[in-house]
Order: sequence, then C-alpha cells, then structure tokens
Amino acid sequence: MSLIQIKELKKSFQGTAVIKGLNFTLEKGRCIALLGPNGAGKTTTLRMLSGLMNPTSGRIIFTDAKKGEDIRELIGYLPQFPVFYEWMSGLEFLSYVGRLAGLTTKEARERSLELLDLVGILEAKNRKVAKYSGGMKQRLGIAQALIHRPQLIMLDEPVSALDPIGRREVLDLLEGLKKETTILFSTHILSDAEEVCDEILFLHKGEIVESGTMTELRERHQQAKIDLYFRGKPDAYISFFSSHELTNSIMKDGNRVSIFVKDIALARQSFLNRISEQNLPLEKFEISSMTLEDVFMKVVGK
Repeated sequence: MSLIQIKELKKSFQGTAVIKGLNFTLEKGRCIALLGPNGAGKTTTLRMLSGLMNPTSGRIIFTDAKKGEDIRELIGYLPQFPVFYEWMSGLEFLSYVGRLAGLTTKEARERSLELLDLVGILEAKNRKVAKYSGGMKQRLGIAQALIHRPQLIMLDEPVSALDPIGRREVLDLLEGLKKETTILFSTHILSDAEEVCDEILFLHKGEIVESGTMTELRERHQQAKIDLYFRGKPDAYISFFSSHELTNSIMKDGNRVSIFVKDIALARQSFLNRISEQNLPLEKFEISSMTLEDVFMKVVGK
C-alpha cells in the first residue's frame, strides 16, 4: 500500500533546475535508498519531502493525510549534519524533543526511554551528548526522528561521516527499524544501500534514472562479468581486453578491471590464455555477478 506519492516534483535555484520532475511512490513498511553521487540532488529532494523547502512545482501526496493537514507531523527527519544540545544527557535531549512534538512530560520520558532502548544506547541515557561517539549520536538522531511515531523517517547520509564501527552500528539499526516504520535514506555509498534496502531509487543530475528492488535491477541489467585484479595500475593492459570480440564493455576501479562479456565460458578461457601469453601481472581472476555499483554505472552511462 502506498504511503506517499511524488508527482512531477521540481526545484530550481536562480533559474537553474536542480530537481527535474521526480515521479515515484513509497510503499508502507519498506526501506528505500535514494542513491546518487554528491550533487545529484538527494538533500534537496529530502528537504522538499520533509517540508523544510518548498518545491518550485509538483505534488507530494500522503495517502493518510487529510486535506490541508501539515504533513510534517507524519514525518521524522535526520539531516546529514544533526545538531544536538551537547550539555544535555541523551534522555534529557529526547524528552525535550518529545515535548516539542506535543507529548506530555510523562509521555515524553516514557517514549524517550523506549527509543533509547530501541536504538541501543539506553545504558548511556544519563551521559552528556558531548561524550557520545559519532555512532551513538547518529543513533540518538534517529531516536529523535522517531519520537512522535511518524509514518516515514527520512535520513540524509546517515553513515557517511562515521568510522567503520559507527557505520556498522547504524546499518544494523536500520535493518531492525524496517519492522517499525517506513524508511527513506539518501546515500552515495552503494554497498550500504545494497545491504539494507528493499528498494533503490537512482538519482542522477536531478532525475530518477532507474528504480526497483535489487532482484529487479539485476534482472533488467544483468550481464556476465569477469573481474581481473592486477598488481599495480592496469591501464596498460586494458587494450588487451577492450578489443576482444567477446567483450561488451569495460570498467576500471583502482587495480580492478571489470569486463562484461557475451559468453562467460569462452571469455574465461580466452582471457586466461591471453594473460598467460602476455605474462600480465594478474593477482586474481574472478567471475562474479553484477553489483549495485555496476548497475548504477551502466544506468548513468559511465
């Protein structure tokens, strides 16, 4: 069942179109990633959906909202760089946010304790926020976005500034929160989206260029792929494979060359023969399926 429908959503700044007519639907109880490189328009989109920025044109329709109702009551939002009153404890901060959301003092405290437990920082409830780690602050930020029991929470790059431990903490939390509410989060880290999301929206230069579940995306774009890992930069060796009759396309990332081929069995034997004949400094030869990164790079035409 749909939760929110976005129709022809556009945003321009000083005559320059940044968001160019978005159309998509968010379903209830799903975790959706708004995926795209920096500058694609992810934050602008979330700010419009959250009511913090007015669109130039287009419509945002909440299925359960009454005509004229302030949809911000139905939304929880965590900006990319959240700001806290760090002299407060975690419990004090959440209770304060709860009171701002219209809860009574008792309700705000009870809900705060419930959320601190849900996000895994209940034992730190009396610790000053200034003493929280980056991962703990993001957990606290997610808790404040949930304080008023919204139908949708939106998180702008929730793990991009975290160290590996904090990133893992927040991703695990998002995995669990899918049972509680609908989640829309933006990211430019493709592996994060692939790990926790039910559905993915590819945003590129202000437009949705592809969308669907990982299964649907792979079915639409799947190609046989061989990954070659070289010792050192592979630039000098790419020509050996780009001109091969079995090669469809090639992508390079560091010391890895990904080759999309017409026939995996024939290409495997032919490539191995060529590598042996030329004595190329190959470290690993791998046959693999397309990743989300592969799909994205194909969709945006790079």
